[in-house]
Amino acid sequence: MTEDDLIAAAREAAERSYAPYSNFAVGAALAFADGSVVTGTNIENASYGLSLCAETVAVSKAMANGVRGGLVRVAVTGPGVEPITPCGRCRQVLNELAQLGGTDPEILCVGPEQTHRVKLSELLPRAFGPASLG
Repeated sequence: MTEDDLIAAAREAAERSYAPYSNFAVGAALAFADGSVVTGTNIENASYGLSLCAETVAVSKAMANGVRGGLVRVAVTGPGVEPITPCGRCRQVLNELAQLGGTDPEILCVGPEQTHRVKLSELLPRAFGPASLG
């Protein structure tokens, strides 16, 4: 899957967002070494703290399907004029999946005009993960 295809998948996921409170539709697409892609979108809740971010939904879907590593690239897109980055919680959730496969995925922070590329380890340096427990 090309970078453009992954970004398109994230944008398509954002179209399915349930964001009636913030009107901030976010989409995420996770690319794996085997060529598979899993998408997610943010899902808000009237009890705001129960809302789910797009990246967390995508990781949850992947893990529920038995994926335990192989994460190589993530695209995240949302509204606005600037590229968005995963929030702190999503950085940690992505890190868990990445560490299970020993990868440091490239994160594509997508805006309407530009894409910012950064490694997950740059967004979450000295991350706590599975290896930290043993």
